Amino acid sequence: MSATRGPDGGSDATPEAGSSRFAIEILGVQKHYGKVLALRGVDLDIEPGEFIVLLGPSGCGKSTLLKIIAGLEDPTDGEVYIGGRLANYLRPGDRDVAMVFQNYALYPHMTVRDNLGFPLKMRHRAKDDVKRQVEAAASLLQLTTELDKYPDELSGGQRQRVALGRAIVREPLAFLMDEPLSNLDALLRVQMRSELLRLHKRVGRTTIYVTHDQVEAMTMADRVVVMRDGLIQQVGRPGEVYRRPANRFVATFVGSPPMNMLEGALRTVDGSRRFEGPAGLDFPEAARLDLPDGELTVGIRPEGLTVVGPSDPAGVAAQVELVETVGADAYLTATVGAGATVTIRVEAETSPGEGEQIHIRVAPGAARLFDAAGDRLPLPGERG
Repeated sequence: MSATRGPDGGSDATPEAGSSRFAIEILGVQKHYGKVLALRGVDLDIEPGEFIVLLGPSGCGKSTLLKIIAGLEDPTDGEVYIGGRLANYLRPGDRDVAMVFQNYALYPHMTVRDNLGFPLKMRHRAKDDVKRQVEAAASLLQLTTELDKYPDELSGGQRQRVALGRAIVREPLAFLMDEPLSNLDALLRVQMRSELLRLHKRVGRTTIYVTHDQVEAMTMADRVVVMRDGLIQQVGRPGEVYRRPANRFVATFVGSPPMNMLEGALRTVDGSRRFEGPAGLDFPEAARLDLPDGELTVGIRPEGLTVVGPSDPAGVAAQVELVETVGADAYLTATVGAGATVTIRVEAETSPGEGEQIHIRVAPGAARLFDAAGDRLPLPGERG
């Protein structure tokens, strides 16, 4: 349905306008900034208690979408439902959501105790109630011994926990987090990811988390929403997005190193169909496609290429150009066939040296096929 403003500036939509099954519903949301279209018609349903991650490069629209849910931005078109209620014309404070910002947004002249209790005091809650909830949040976040300190006396991780605690005491329907860990160093980010997941399991609230960091997305999300140029490219569980990317953008954006892409074409020669590309690798999956001959791209994750002996009938010679060791894994950059470059993941202990010749083959079920428009072509029996 389409909502309209009432004469007093409010919405004439009833609270039952949205589905009470979802914590948050986003229907056809667009956002224009002058001639720039930041969101191009976004639809998304979020279940109660889900941890949803909006993932994408800078400028893809993920933070804009979060701000529209929070009420910090108005949509140009479309509707947002929170807890089944149309929220388009609700003030931010009336939306039953709590925002956690990248820069913590703590009051420097207030103690941790006062920062945590501030949202409750603004709602004129009783002093005993404020004290109880502040102490409960401090205990949950391991901040009990820091309650009388000021923000400049805290570490970055402690400041972020205070920001989280200030959201938790409000007991909202949903938490909205805009790259909350981006100001922390690498080790602290890993620790805080674990703490956030622990908190999510304890508190159980719907969470929408914005990041451009795919490691955060893949380790934290119940579902990942991959965005590009104001459009949702794919929504799915982390493993599904990684193993079955919807298109070439998702395939190359999610995964580090990214998926190998081999450009070629599907050809029929003497009644036999095969993929002809620069690598000389065999892709029997391509022959099973019910498509006319034409352009085709094969995608293979680095772990989908296996180093084999020179006598393997499916093996193809490759020249190792670069070896990058990352813990127990090594990533080989190798040239294969007519100048194609691929990345191969191997165990670091068995890694060949730079300049060596090896033979590789594609692991069964590892190939993903994409049409000329970049969309993935599903195959029967795909792995994962």
